Amino acid sequence: MPDSPVRVVVADDQQVVREGLVALLGLIAGVEVVGSAGNGAEAVELVAGGNVDVVLMDLRMPVLDGIQATARITTEYPGVAVLVLTTYADDESIALALRAGARGYLTKDAGRVEIGAALHATAAGQSTFDPEVSRKLIAGLPSIPAPRTDGLTARESEVLQLIARGLSNAEIAASLFIGETTVKTHINNTFAKIGARHRAEAVRYAYRHGLAAP
Repeated sequence: MPDSPVRVVVADDQQVVREGLVALLGLIAGVEVVGSAGNGAEAVELVAGGNVDVVLMDLRMPVLDGIQATARITTEYPGVAVLVLTTYADDESIALALRAGARGYLTKDAGRVEIGAALHATAAGQSTFDPEVSRKLIAGLPSIPAPRTDGLTARESEVLQLIARGLSNAEIAASLFIGETTVKTHINNTFAKIGARHRAEAVRYAYRHGLAAP
């Protein structure tokens, strides 16, 4: 666990859900709730006040919805990450959230351990999404791999394969017997070559181009 806790703002328009999440997060080691918001506008205001690492963001909220709030936060406060936690796992919601800059996407079926791990990963700059979202991301991809002109090295292709399997940076480092800093360098180079902005797009690319098992 890091010395400093992950400072979290909880944004959900349903009071009982919001209070439940605050109580739940209070049981997770290395996580500190620094505020809660009943809509996206309140979440942006809390982020503007500083001392926030991650916003745990619902999508369907009044005044300013989660998509709009995510876009504002990731644009105006790039040091703050957004982790979506919502009931909805439809293609449109996932795509809009990722385009707005969300770094992770969980459904409300997630348990305490999964939410805690996702918060820590998101604060560390990693993307994370649950299995249901992963299935949505790869659904409908063509069965015949498209031609590749990406120029990936063998190692970069290997890293991309492991990303597609859902491994974290630390797990990739352990699998390849290299340091996490080296993994981050490979990921940055890979994303630049394939035009991916985040892990979700990298997973899509891997499946589309035959770099991951279906």
